[in-house]
Amino acid sequence: LNIPAVEALYLTGIPASIKMARDMGISTLKSGNQYGLTLVLGGGEVKLLEMVGAYGTFANEGTRNELESIIRIEDNDGNVLEESKPQPKQVLDPDVARQISDILSDNVARTPLFGANSPLHFPGRDVAAKTGTTNDKRDVWVMGYTPNLVVGAWAGNNDNSSMTEISGLVISPLWRAFMDEALPK
Repeated sequence: LNIPAVEALYLTGIPASIKMARDMGISTLKSGNQYGLTLVLGGGEVKLLEMVGAYGTFANEGTRNELESIIRIEDNDGNVLEESKPQPKQVLDPDVARQISDILSDNVARTPLFGANSPLHFPGRDVAAKTGTTNDKRDVWVMGYTPNLVVGAWAGNNDNSSMTEISGLVISPLWRAFMDEALPK
């Protein structure tokens, strides 16, 4: 819901919230004086990959891992030529991350808005999910995760023009189709 999100930003403060976003891997947000309370309602530009990484911090109980494009390089014989070495960093209290995960996986709480059997609901499995629509309906998002998988989906126009009659729930079937394939693996 938007009102609690705006209130949380107000109480925390924009500079502290931007610092936390940076700690979680969001690099695109500028200084706090460029944003108002709409920052939590899509008032700041972010990259899909960075959002997925930030949600990964929730999934990983507050520990952030740098995003890696290439994890390992092997030769034809399977010998490892180069391999990234993860350097996890605790950026969020684990209890806070678990609370966020609990909130985002509460199907009963999201039922009034999305219905009991929305694409965000996985019977018998806790899957945390959040939809969003940016200012002027230029972008719609779905972010979701389990402890071992984080998936984000985005839709928008390449020219940054607004869309009509669209929300993050509209693209959630796309996200759900991917999750249905990936989760069993």
